[in-house]
Amino acid sequence: MFGILLSALQSVLGFVLRSVIVKFVLFYGIYFVVREFVPALTSYGFFSGTGKASALSSALTSIPSSVWYFLDLSNFSMGVSMVLSAYVTRFIIRRIPLIG
Repeated sequence: MFGILLSALQSVLGFVLRSVIVKFVLFYGIYFVVREFVPALTSYGFFSGTGKASALSSALTSIPSSVWYFLDLSNFSMGVSMVLSAYVTRFIIRRIPLIG
């Protein structure tokens, strides 16, 4: 009976050490890298108001207010931000060699 309990404990402990802890360390490392790279990229001016971002904002200012009413009604701004963040997340995950 003691051997069965010891074998069950060893298999559960092996599962935890092999999969759960290793994945936790890997994803924490990815989180830390992303958390540190975003402020670094912002400080270098990659996301400033020049270039494509200003072209996008000038294109959005040319939309008439009657269209903006329906866009605000359907919560367009939140939908666009969710879609763009999903695309950026997909791009980042596909660039990680072990996952993508």
